[in-house]
Amino acid sequence: MKKKQDILIQLAFIVFCGICWQLYAKSRNVMGFPPLDVIFAKLIDCFTNERRPILLYLLRSIVAIVKGLGAGAILALLFSSLSIISRVFGLLYNLLVSVFDLLPGVALLPILMITVGANDTSILILVIHSVLWPMSRSLIDGFRTTPKIYLESGQNIGLTAAGLIFGVYIPASFASILSGIKVGWARAWRGLISAEMIFGAAQSAGIGVFINNARTVWIDYPAVYAALILVILVGVIVEYGIFQQIEKRTVKKWGMVR
Repeated sequence: MKKKQDILIQLAFIVFCGICWQLYAKSRNVMGFPPLDVIFAKLIDCFTNERRPILLYLLRSIVAIVKGLGAGAILALLFSSLSIISRVFGLLYNLLVSVFDLLPGVALLPILMITVGANDTSILILVIHSVLWPMSRSLIDGFRTTPKIYLESGQNIGLTAAGLIFGVYIPASFASILSGIKVGWARAWRGLISAEMIFGAAQSAGIGVFINNARTVWIDYPAVYAALILVILVGVIVEYGIFQQIEKRTVKKWGMVR
């Protein structure tokens, strides 16, 4: 019952914001601030327009984020595990995490454009950068808070270093791992869209390129808002349809979080 009430409150807030938007847009009649009915009509048109297939743009961005997120998560797990096994590596890697986690991905774009070029490789590097450091921080913090009795139990049954990582550290710190993935995903998604918009074009043009073209080439402001709605919808689906479901079936079920 409480969950339904929470959903109704959220929906009521969205409807209220939509009504305010519509009334303001109709009263002002500004080209760069179209009413919602115009935006949603444009969104439908973008789905059926063969010249501007917005779903194809979106699919390219999703493919890029999946590649970068996967690579970043694997590297974060590998390096964080090594930092627990090796004291020297841990000291050095903690320093790298402290330095690069504070560096916005967009700040790397000028360097990537000079060294790698305005292409899909630069975008992939940016996504990995956005995922690797926050997830590594969460992993390392989670590993450090693993109860000592768990480690001693694993050592007593003869677990190797790899066995301790996968049999003790990761299960015990899964809540931190999931939190790191969520933060990394959010940063990577924002960084990806920003990079595509700044580059303006790439080998595989994503939704950011669509937004940039709609603003500068096609001069189609409703299409810009339509694309932003899709970007938000992807984020909502990932947050509520994937991460919350994983959390519900794991850490909440295990009693690790409320």
